Amino acid sequence: MTTPDDRRYTDQHEWALVQGTDGTSTVVRVGITDHAQDALGDIVFVQLPNVGDEVTPGSPIGEVESTKSVSDIYAPVAGVVAAVNEALTDAPQTVNADPYGDGWLVDISVPGEGGDPIGQLLDADAYQAFVAGS
Repeated sequence: MTTPDDRRYTDQHEWALVQGTDGTSTVVRVGITDHAQDALGDIVFVQLPNVGDEVTPGSPIGEVESTKSVSDIYAPVAGVVAAVNEALTDAPQTVNADPYGDGWLVDISVPGEGGDPIGQLLDADAYQAFVAGS
């Protein structure tokens, strides 16, 4: 199981990576972790929110369905959905193949300048310790 140290993690097995800022907001890309996709098994369907939807931390923003189960996806930050990974509509298995790259789920625009919108989330070491203890 890989856990890149360039992003932050939640205890619901999502990752968050700052993509950049435009002066008035910060864009945070969100996906599920390698641990999550491995536990789910073969992903066959991904339901994502609509661009423009407002989200709050911990709120469900979609679902990932596998041959084993259906799991909710939770927002790690507050903001507005800026983009969704449309490629997953036709190729949901991309989440299994590349959970930290092409298998990303949504981009969330977090209002405000400066600061670190994902700083309160788990770093890679803390996430690995969480997974090991669960």
